[in-house]
Amino acid sequence: MNWFIEALKKYAVFSGRSRRKEYWMYALFVGIIYAVLIGIALGTQVSALLALAGIFYAAILVPSLAVSVRRLHDTGHSGWWLLFGIVPLAGPITLLVFQCMDGEPGVNKYGPNPKEAAVAYV
Repeated sequence: MNWFIEALKKYAVFSGRSRRKEYWMYALFVGIIYAVLIGIALGTQVSALLALAGIFYAAILVPSLAVSVRRLHDTGHSGWWLLFGIVPLAGPITLLVFQCMDGEPGVNKYGPNPKEAAVAYV
């Protein structure tokens, strides 16, 4: 839960780097929240489901983009690679590979490695 809150605290921070753990824990909690919303709305009308999902989606759009851009920065790629996701089949697969890659060791042009910084402070 801390990783989800940490990503939300960096609501519109598109600079810097995010670890794999931060990105995937954020994605996990977003998925869990969507599943809970769908579970709540199953007993209601479809319009209620769409309203709940739409409000939640609007609320997490900017943080989701920000954590995705920071994750791409960690792998040494520009945040503009997110636009490649609109290319059918190849785009989402390429982005998934980038999101699963380990971050570049040391400092890259987007900042210091967050994994090394976390280890140094422990």
